[in-house]
Amino acid sequence: QVELVESGGGLAQAGGSLRLSCAASGRTFEGYAMGWFRQAPGKEREFVAAISRTDSSTYVSESVKGRFTISRDSTKNTVYLQMNSLKPEDTAVYYCAGSSATEGPSWGYYPHEYNYWGQGTQVTVSS
Repeated sequence: QVELVESGGGLAQAGGSLRLSCAASGRTFEGYAMGWFRQAPGKEREFVAAISRTDSSTYVSESVKGRFTISRDSTKNTVYLQMNSLKPEDTAVYYCAGSSATEGPSWGYYPHEYNYWGQGTQVTVSS
């Protein structure tokens, strides 16, 4: 069983930066695809970024491309989301997700492709 715990959320001004962390406990997540999703009030959970289970290739959504970066530190069993040039529309609860799947696509774009989730961390960007 893997437990994911996010941290690093908070209040930022537009144009500012935050770094989210997702620490995994219970077992190593090496070999897991990891992702970040976000959900704003009244909206569906949406894909933000992912890192593949195979070669740690990274993927980000068009809405955050050039501003957000996902990375992992296997020695710390932690995944990060570096968020720069924040915009008010980035305001949401951000969730870390992990997939233990060993077959099929090496990373997931949809929430149902992940079987482990953190509790979420609030990010609020003021204008």
